[in-house]
Amino acid sequence: MKFCVLLLSVVLPLVFLPEYSYAMHISEGILPFSWALVWFVVSAPFLALGLRTLARRSAQDLSSKPLVGMMAAVVFVISCMPIPMPTGTCSHPCGTGLAAVILGPTLGVVVAAVALLIQALFLSHGGLTTWGANLFAMGVIGSFAGYLSFRLMRICGVGPVAAAFVAGLMADWSTYATTAVILAAGIKGTGPFWPLFTKIGLAFVPTQLPLGILEGTITAGMVSLLRKKRPDLLARTALAATVGGDR
Repeated sequence: MKFCVLLLSVVLPLVFLPEYSYAMHISEGILPFSWALVWFVVSAPFLALGLRTLARRSAQDLSSKPLVGMMAAVVFVISCMPIPMPTGTCSHPCGTGLAAVILGPTLGVVVAAVALLIQALFLSHGGLTTWGANLFAMGVIGSFAGYLSFRLMRICGVGPVAAAFVAGLMADWSTYATTAVILAAGIKGTGPFWPLFTKIGLAFVPTQLPLGILEGTITAGMVSLLRKKRPDLLARTALAATVGGDR
């Protein structure tokens, strides 16, 4: 039964999501091969660390793999949701802030890797050659920025729900800032880096400023719901050590 629910959560978006939902990932063929290879190499150690973490946790708790699979389905759906923007374009949240807060940043990388691979294979959302670049921006930077922001807020005495909002916000903004860096470095040719980076970054601002706030709200809402409805599930996540004493 659980397998059927997980399968449906991945397959249904493939059928019903509109074709224009691929607007914001780095598409196939945009990056030169040399740069695409660089981002594969940079992302590989983080993915390996995430898989090692998954193996270790699975040996201690058999529910770890289903939980990671569930979060991969959630991130897959969230990062495929087209959000109309005032500029006339569509953008989408990332979901990796939520995954990192619940599972930890290394497993957040694994979750993003699975979601991005399925999107590239079945939706032309991103690409196989740019999978490493998208994984670095959304999985590595997004997950670690979200998790570290959450931990910093908790250390400063901020409640878990408010901290989750900051985590979702920073995960989104850092993902797209990194995407701007990757694009500028890859397509600048012999031109200077900073002018192109500035142009790409400013192009993201009208969509990502409000979308980051939306993603922070989604992340905070999910954490609040988890604390209220599934405290048993909470005890198995990375959140357990930070919210145990809060009410």
